[in-house]
Amino acid sequence: MILGCIGDDFTGSSDLANTLAKGGMRTVQYNGVPSDAADPAVEAGVVALKTRTIPAADAVAQSLAALDWLRRQGCRQFLFKYCSTFDSTPEGNIGPVLDALSDALGANRAIVCPAFPATGRSIYQGHLFVNDRLLSESGMEKHPLTPMTDPDLRRWLALQTGHRVGHVGYGVVAGGPAAIANAMGEAVAKGARYLVVDAIRDEDLAAIGEAAVGDILLSGGSGIALGLPANFRSAGLIGSARSEWAGAQGPSAALCGSCSIMSRRQIAEHGSRFPAREADADAIVAGAADPGDFAEWVMAGQDADGPPLVYSSAEPEVVAAAQQRYGREKVAGAVEGFFAALARELVARGVRRLVTAGGETSGAVVSALAIPSFEIGPEIDPGVPALRAGGTGMTLALKSGNFGGPDFFAKAARILAGDLGR
Repeated sequence: MILGCIGDDFTGSSDLANTLAKGGMRTVQYNGVPSDAADPAVEAGVVALKTRTIPAADAVAQSLAALDWLRRQGCRQFLFKYCSTFDSTPEGNIGPVLDALSDALGANRAIVCPAFPATGRSIYQGHLFVNDRLLSESGMEKHPLTPMTDPDLRRWLALQTGHRVGHVGYGVVAGGPAAIANAMGEAVAKGARYLVVDAIRDEDLAAIGEAAVGDILLSGGSGIALGLPANFRSAGLIGSARSEWAGAQGPSAALCGSCSIMSRRQIAEHGSRFPAREADADAIVAGAADPGDFAEWVMAGQDADGPPLVYSSAEPEVVAAAQQRYGREKVAGAVEGFFAALARELVARGVRRLVTAGGETSGAVVSALAIPSFEIGPEIDPGVPALRAGGTGMTLALKSGNFGGPDFFAKAARILAGDLGR
């Protein structure tokens, strides 16, 4: 294994695995830290964790365990992957995990770059934009678990770490890899350990990757990996791997626990054409939403053109009210538990194609189904690949909340069946 990656949620990890597979690397996503050695043919290993919103000490411990396993596989470079909207709180978990990983590796610097232009995420003057809006005006300021109220990545990360945060501006980035490398060296000489690097185009990310060819640790969204396969290929370490996609036949279902703007739009679009049923947060917390009942509804509503959708994705004000009544952690835990139980019920009834939306929901589902690893298939929408669950005969799609087009659920189910006509 050449490149070792640690993702802080399951959807983001599949996003990163997709980028590396498209770049021609033999890539596998491992769900949790494996107990066995990796297949020697794997060139890029992505260890998917569920650490984005857990206590920082637990996130650090799990991330270090993943790092230890990846080092034992012989990795030469490591990448810490977090969301392209930098989802975190003033306490972490991005800063604490970065501190632990850089200390363990003896890294004197690490790039911080969550830019992902294909999905509208760009960084300019150290500020993160979502399309034409600052992060703090994009809807992310109302996120139920990690409200992002400051778009300045330098300022937000500085709250989470005791190390100095530097910046490489776009004027330098536009000058190419050599200019970027020189600026990073100068920033480290002035005491910076973490370097927020501007990027607004895929070409910028490729140049940043080339500039970091000798860095042992990088961090960012999946976009930061765009230039890495070319580095390894230039060094003669990889070829150009490609795999065939067969898909899976059988019943399908879509589960959505994301409250993002795009997820709510996708729910409305899907519900106008296909079966869709809401699982109300109050009913879930009260134990009145029976996963078995919802599973029976899904199986009775199979549609050849689109999967039945079960969702718990209220407006931010409704979610906030539920959190006020029951507590944030109780609501989040109950919703995740509901979708985990529902996924088990659906698989027991024969569902073989499963689409999930939302990082926490996807993590709960994958954990509940105890899927050890994924093979990476074709891209459904930017940042979202089709996945084949090893040894189960199932295919899945794990979608971050704001990713995908309006028709994502139906499109994903078709591709999971092997229909690449889209």
